[in-house]
Amino acid sequence: MIHALRRSARRLPAFLVLIALLPVASQAHAQRMVSVTGKEVNLRSGPGTQHPADWTLSQGYPLEVIRSQGDWLEVRDFENDKGWIYRPLTGNTPHHVVKVKDANLRSEPTTRSRIIGRLAYGDILRTLERRSDWVKVQRKGGLRGWVAQRLLWGW
Repeated sequence: MIHALRRSARRLPAFLVLIALLPVASQAHAQRMVSVTGKEVNLRSGPGTQHPADWTLSQGYPLEVIRSQGDWLEVRDFENDKGWIYRPLTGNTPHHVVKVKDANLRSEPTTRSRIIGRLAYGDILRTLERRSDWVKVQRKGGLRGWVAQRLLWGW
């Protein structure tokens, strides 16, 4: 029994180190998001202006960062398309994009509340607040309301 306790005591420091490192490991795998700050920004096939522009993205468009190379970010969008964007043309203002054909914009975060607007696939929305499974958003035109989180992609 004493021999077993000594063996357990030797394992305890290693176990404590492992527990201490868990938050660091989870942060390393945390999703990093950015949004487009310019009015229209090119998403390129490689990290530099010498690479062709594959798409043009509008202001607020949310992107997931895959990796960085100098001043360039390799990113992925809600359709899982990848490309490169110049880091100074991105910011940390949270946005969402509608990922379903149609979505209701509601007055309160519940399906029983009044529908105040309709949203369509690809609409870009400024994130204002989160509550449970709902997100309060604002359209570029100014209309504010609540959308079920499952209908959106972003942060």
